Parts: sequence; structure tokens; C-alpha cells
Amino acid sequence: MRNACQFNAQLMDFVRPQVVAGTKTSAIDKIVFEYTRDHGHTPACLGYPGESRPFPKSCCISVNDVICHGIPGRYELLPGDIVNVDLTTIVNQWHGDQSETFLIGDAGQIHQEARDVTQCAFDSLYLAIDAISPECTVSVIGETIVDYVSANYGFGIVDKYVGHGIGVKFHQRPNIPHVPTRQSRQERLYPGMCFTIEPMINAGTSRSVSDPKDGWTVRTFDRKVSAQFEHTILMTEEGPEIMTLTQNGPQRGHQF
Repeated sequence: MRNACQFNAQLMDFVRPQVVAGTKTSAIDKIVFEYTRDHGHTPACLGYPGESRPFPKSCCISVNDVICHGIPGRYELLPGDIVNVDLTTIVNQWHGDQSETFLIGDAGQIHQEARDVTQCAFDSLYLAIDAISPECTVSVIGETIVDYVSANYGFGIVDKYVGHGIGVKFHQRPNIPHVPTRQSRQERLYPGMCFTIEPMINAGTSRSVSDPKDGWTVRTFDRKVSAQFEHTILMTEEGPEIMTLTQNGPQRGHQF
């Protein structure tokens, strides 16, 4: 798992310089595919089975009002865009998984709402990581995020899509919701468990709508922007270990 997660973080740093205005999302996807295969690994998203059809690309790129599962294509990034890049790599059967949200353009080109929702998602991730401990309930994650977002922003917290256990399987138990649920109050995070925390924060309502045409793209119901950050976490006897830290990406405490 450490090898898979370290490579995935390395991949995120490799594509980072290309997530800029003027780059097509398909070009970023091509870089992900080629870099991953050149190192002997497999993009986990490519061909991943969905309810209606397999995912057609090597990564998820979600722009502006797309919450998650955005399919890379002809769209060319513009100044002022907010874009999430979600990468998962299979290394010797094990999965590393993470995502980042990028603000495209100079500071003056970024709308304050986009900056705020990005900051909120980033802070929510790290507050949730800091709140958990060996054998705590999964609900600690959702409780921490709800308290923070409600007190500071009032944004919508997506509850339909969740984090997840991860290992040899891409998605497995336990589910990691970002709001407390009955199930999350009953399940615990034991040492040795790997899972993702990936809060999705909407500037408006938490409600979403899936694109019936492609079967994957999930947008905010009110078409307001959405942001997400994700790390793969290992719970140890001493506490949570972040497995997917990058060298060049935003670090704990970063201000957007």
C-alpha cells in the first residue's frame, strides 16, 4: 500500500504543471495513462465497471460544478476554473488513491466563492484526519466536517458519495461518509485498516444530479461550484498515517 500510494502521489506531482489554463482535460488524462504504464503500473479508473458502462478514461477530472467522476475530454481549462484531479493507481495489485482541487489562473481571476469552497474542502480533510484515532467510530469524520463547515461556511456537504476502505480492492468496507450516519456510528477504524477521506463540498446545496448521457458525471443540483480533496489513510496503533502526501502540492495549513 505504501508503494502504491507513494507512486500515486508522485504521479500527482508529475501532472501538476499541466493543470493550467489552456490545457485540455484529455491531455492531462493522456499524461496520467502514459506515465503510469511507463512505470509498469495500471490506472485503476480505466475500464472500472459502472452501473451502465465502464469508465472510459484513466483518471477523473471534475471542473467547476462537477462534484466527481468527471470524464476527461475536449474541454480546455480556463482562467477562473476550479478543477479536481482524482488519481488512483494499481501497483502490484494494491491501490493508491487521492485527489486535489486546483484553482486555474492568477489570484485576481479566481472568484472568491471558488477559493472559499476549495479552502473549506481542504481544511475539512485535515481536520477529519486529525480527529480520528485507533478504534474510533467512523462517524468522528462526518461529525468533525459537519461542525466545521456549518460553523464557518454553511456550504453543502455531499452525502451521496463517500470515502471507502481500500487495498487490493479499489472500493471496500467501511464506507466513509462525510456526514454522520447510523452505520458510521457503529463501525470503527482499527489499526491496519486503510481507507480514504475525501470530503466533497458544494458552494450551494448538497444535492447532486448524475449525467444520464455518460452514466458517470455528477454535478451540483444548482450548478454552483464544488471542491474535493482526498488522501488514502492507514490507521496505525499510534494514529492515522497519510499515505499519499505529495512533495509539491498544498501541505497542511495551506491557504488558497
